[in-house]
Amino acid sequence: MQAQGIDHVEFYVADADQAAAELCATFGFRIHGELDRPGQRSVLVRQGGIQILFTTATAPDHPAADYVLRHGDGLATVALVSDDPAAAFADAVARGAVPVSAEQRRFTAFGDVAHTFVEAGELLTGYSAKGAPRDRHESLELLDVIDHIAACVPVGDLGPTTAFYREVLGFDEIFEEHIVVGTQAMNSRVVQSPDGLVTVTLLEPDPTGMPGQIDDFLERHAGAGVQHLALRTDDIATVVRTLSDRGVGFLGTPVSYYDELERRLGHVGLPVEVLRELNILVDRDEVGELFQIFTHTTHPRNTFFMEIIERLGALTFGSANIKALYQAVERERLGASPSAELSH
Repeated sequence: MQAQGIDHVEFYVADADQAAAELCATFGFRIHGELDRPGQRSVLVRQGGIQILFTTATAPDHPAADYVLRHGDGLATVALVSDDPAAAFADAVARGAVPVSAEQRRFTAFGDVAHTFVEAGELLTGYSAKGAPRDRHESLELLDVIDHIAACVPVGDLGPTTAFYREVLGFDEIFEEHIVVGTQAMNSRVVQSPDGLVTVTLLEPDPTGMPGQIDDFLERHAGAGVQHLALRTDDIATVVRTLSDRGVGFLGTPVSYYDELERRLGHVGLPVEVLRELNILVDRDEVGELFQIFTHTTHPRNTFFMEIIERLGALTFGSANIKALYQAVERERLGASPSAELSH
């Protein structure tokens, strides 16, 4: 049984209503409804094919209570679509997955992050719009799907976590890279479902280098977890301008990145002047181009952030962009200006 896409992601948070309202105000999601069950309250927001569920514990024995206490607000569940969720869950457990809840078809992925199998549309039942928080701004239809999920894992966990996705879920490993920035280094692997609809980027610090941002994430998050969620669009320039007007802050990029862009890549699908103005990164693979930008973290622990990505045919990840992201997050971590260069 193979995953057929991401149905939704679930965040465990201290206040589901507040978290949902903030995402609607900044990223233009709309509230689909709310649901109260014993021990929990959930609010579902949607935009395009993206569904994000915010869940708050209303009883101390709900798993969201312990998660938030340990990690703060964070992405706790990635729900995978299956035609037969029960059979898919049983198959995953038979292949070595550690079950968390057979009733919810939930099993451990890495750290305190879990996967569950659901039928398409299953999440939408039971939610009532009555009493749901009002959106503070007009909703948008600029973001289409979840492009990928990026997670940080401790030293020594990259290989076993990659193996879990290959052996338990039947994913392919499509990308691997060792990245060095100054005195720091990290290892990156990307796993993807055979149909290309589910992609997970795994990041591990290299202990031979000095501690850096991945080490910081693991310390502040108290272990492995999702570092960022990438949302895909077909008009990244409009998204960046629109979200900036709604108060979303984006990471800056050194001016030299754009000075070298045409020499490195030649003509690209968006004018260099627009990329420079909006701090958008660009790279290409054998198939096409991709454009990316990353938000400032607003998490109290400076852990989770968002990515906006547009693909013009590109199927994988530009190597230079992964390094550029590492550099951008490192500049923010160290309080450096966007024009500052990190040594290579």
